Amino acid sequence: MIKKILIANRGEIAIRILRACKDLNISTVAVHSTVDADAMHVRLADESVCIGPAQPRESYLNVPAIISAACVTGADAIHPGFGFLSENAMFAHMVKEHGLIFIGPKADQIAMIGDKIMAKKTMARIGLPVVSGSDGTVTSIEKALRMAEKMGFPVLIKATGGGGGRGMNVARSPQDVPLAYETARREAGIAFGNDSVYLEKYLENPRHIEFQILADQFGNAIHLGERDCSLQRRNQKVWEEAPSIVLTPAFRDEFGRKIATAISQLGYVGVGTLEFLYENDQLFFIEMNTRLQVEHPITEMITGCDIVCEQILIASGEKLSLTQEEVKFSGHAIECRINAENPATFIPSAGTVSNYHCPGGPGVRVDSALYDGCKIPPYYDSLIAKLIVCGRDRQQCLARLRRALREYVIDGVDTLVPLHQKISDNPNVVEGKFDIHFLEKIFGN
Repeated sequence: MIKKILIANRGEIAIRILRACKDLNISTVAVHSTVDADAMHVRLADESVCIGPAQPRESYLNVPAIISAACVTGADAIHPGFGFLSENAMFAHMVKEHGLIFIGPKADQIAMIGDKIMAKKTMARIGLPVVSGSDGTVTSIEKALRMAEKMGFPVLIKATGGGGGRGMNVARSPQDVPLAYETARREAGIAFGNDSVYLEKYLENPRHIEFQILADQFGNAIHLGERDCSLQRRNQKVWEEAPSIVLTPAFRDEFGRKIATAISQLGYVGVGTLEFLYENDQLFFIEMNTRLQVEHPITEMITGCDIVCEQILIASGEKLSLTQEEVKFSGHAIECRINAENPATFIPSAGTVSNYHCPGGPGVRVDSALYDGCKIPPYYDSLIAKLIVCGRDRQQCLARLRRALREYVIDGVDTLVPLHQKISDNPNVVEGKFDIHFLEKIFGN
């Protein structure tokens, strides 16, 4: 069993991992940049190590500093959380080379699945439906244009690596291709250090559905149902629900078991999420994330499964603690991403939290690292909290969500709380009538 874990992340996800470690009686090491010295994850960990200046490349992306911190503190495992180095195959490989356990899949699995083209080919080979697209990277505007005309417009030009909605641009006509191609490459290069792109057929009105899976090293793999992540802005998720109201229990069971079987055949070990576009009663695979997802809490709320604890136990060499037959779904859950952003312009808002009041009551959970007086630095992702609410059904869940949003107080910085209040009151959202373009149509870009 793992005895000490270094958490190679910050903010709410670092605290979420830290809490799971405490539940498992595992010691923790927090790493932090100079500007995060007073952060909550640093205060709560058993030990902490400063790994560099504020800029991510010099701290949270500083592989030598992170591995050195693990070695110096005697940690025997590293948990990458999400973002930063969580899907970096080279990092996973180096962790293993230094005699440490990487809490995630093997480096070669991250590399294979992290390449979206290879992932689609792999999933098609094992029988999952995929969105049509180019067979490989597209290396010039001319090639992109020829491929787009062959596929038929509109097309989506996407980065082969990374995620989070970055490096994705739509071309609706031949005139759109040059700008969409160059913009996607530039964004991908900045965000992921890899500017290669490919083409994918653009579906006009899909929902975004993802399935959560768990797999151990003994060949056991299960699914924990799906999440509907259709409420997005610029391809970045804003609001997630579990389960999706468009899938029947029979469809969920059949398709989920198919996914779990496919993952077992791949020899995949760890937690993972397979993402699909849903249109005309069909699911089409688009990518797989080989890490913990931001939205994992809503799955925990409707299944009772602690996904982070399971992830740690899998990395420790344990078998899954439950079988597929033991997975039971109960109620409905919604997660609102609370970003430090202006709710109208979405401009990031850095500053000091001058007053913080966390909502509570039945069915309410908040994952956050906020406290009165904490500083929100401008160097990192703007996600500062996740409001997770559950109820016996979607109607009760929405009622509890509105209550929680009215209670939530975060002064000193702009947040998306007012936006979520508008979303939760929108008649189309209440009736479940939305797709991935809904937010931009209703609230603008």
